[in-house]
Amino acid sequence: MEKLLIKGGNILKGEISCSGAKNAALPMIAATILNDEEIIFRNLPYLQDITTMFELLGSMGANISLDESMDFSICANKLTDLEARYELVKTMRASILVLGPMVTKYGYAKIALPGGCAIGSRPVNFHLDALKKLGASISLENGYIEAKADRLIGADIVFDGVTVTGTENIMMAACLAKGKTTLRNVAMEPEVSDLADFLNLMGAKIKGAGSELIEIEGVEYLNSTTYTIPADRIEAGTYLVAAAATGGEIKINSIQPERLNNVIERLKLAGALIEVNANSISLDMINKRPLPVDISTSPFPGFPTDMQAQFSVLNALADGESIVKENVFENRFMHVQELNRMGCNISISGNIAKIIGVNKISGAQVMATDLRASASLILAGLVAKGETIVDRIYHIDRGYERIEEKLSYLGADITRLPS
Repeated sequence: MEKLLIKGGNILKGEISCSGAKNAALPMIAATILNDEEIIFRNLPYLQDITTMFELLGSMGANISLDESMDFSICANKLTDLEARYELVKTMRASILVLGPMVTKYGYAKIALPGGCAIGSRPVNFHLDALKKLGASISLENGYIEAKADRLIGADIVFDGVTVTGTENIMMAACLAKGKTTLRNVAMEPEVSDLADFLNLMGAKIKGAGSELIEIEGVEYLNSTTYTIPADRIEAGTYLVAAAATGGEIKINSIQPERLNNVIERLKLAGALIEVNANSISLDMINKRPLPVDISTSPFPGFPTDMQAQFSVLNALADGESIVKENVFENRFMHVQELNRMGCNISISGNIAKIIGVNKISGAQVMATDLRASASLILAGLVAKGETIVDRIYHIDRGYERIEEKLSYLGADITRLPS
C-alpha cells in the first residue's frame, strides 16, 4: 500500500491552478446516462473516484474515450446491463448517482448500496423516498436497491434533510419525467448549480438551482454538449490552509473565489492577508502564527464540512484556544487521534472539538481514515518537525489530483513511497 513521506518545516510559496472539481464531475458523468448522444468533458480531474465512475458506466455498456487534448468522450446511449454491482459501488458513495438517471431513462435500475468514506450516516432513504413520489417502485434485498417505473411522473417533493447527492439524483430523474417536479429544502452547493447548468445545456428545463427550491419541467430527450468542469473549491481551500499553516504565501488561479467566501473570511480572522480577484485568490501568512478561529460546519453557504479537518490543523497551531463544531457528519473527527499523536492538543465531546494551540508538533507515522482526514494529516506533516509517513493514501487519491506534485512545486519535501 502506497504511503507519503513528508519532511516537515518547509514554507510553502508559489502559484498553482486548481484541478476540476470531483464533486461536480461525478454527477455529470452519471447524467450522461440520460443522453442518447456523445458528451465531451474538459478539465476532468485524474482521480480514483472518476476512474471508478468510468468503470461503473463501462461495466453497464457505456463507451468512454480520451482524445489527444485530454478531453473525455462518453456515450451511454445503449446500456446493456442495468445493474451497478457491489465490487465497484462499495468504494464510492457517489455511485448512487446513477440510480435516478437509470430509472428515468430505462425504467429499471439495480444498484448495490454504496460504500465510501466512513465519516457518518449519509442515508439513501432521501433518494428512495423521492423516487417513490415520482412513481417508482422500490425494493431492498440482499444489499441491493431495485427500482422500477414505466415513466416517472412529476411531483412536489420536500426533502426531510438537506442532501447534496439526493438533490442531484432526483433533479436528474425529473429531467425526463412527465410534467413538472418541484424540489424543496434542497442542497444549495455550487456543484448542484453546476449540474443544473450542464443539464440545461443538454436541453433540460431546470430553474432555481442554488436556492432552496428547484423546479424541473420534464422533457422527452437531451442533446449532446461539451462541458468544462469548474475548479475544485475544496482543493483550493486545502492549499490555502496549507500555505497559512506553514507561514507561507500562495496564489491559486482558475478558481471562483465566491465559492470559498466562508473559508476566506475565517482565514482572514486567523491572520492571513488575502487578495481576491475575479479568478484567483492570494494569501500571505509570512512570519505569522495563526490566531484561533471558532468554526461550525453547515451546508453551503456555511463553512464546508469538507474543510473542517484541514482548518482544525491550522487551529491546532494557533496562539490560543478554539472550538470546532461538526454539524454535518457525526463521525468526522477520526483525524483527531492521529493529530494528537503528532503533538496536537485536541479533545472531543460529542460533535465538538476543543483545540488548544501548540507551538510545534512532531512527525510520526499516521494512518488516514477518510479523504479529508488524509489532507489534514498531510498538512500537519508539512509543519511537523522531522518525518511524517501518511499511510492508506488511497483515500487522498480519491479527491486530490497529484497532491504531492503540487505541494512539491510549492516547496514541500514530500515523496510518494511505493507499496
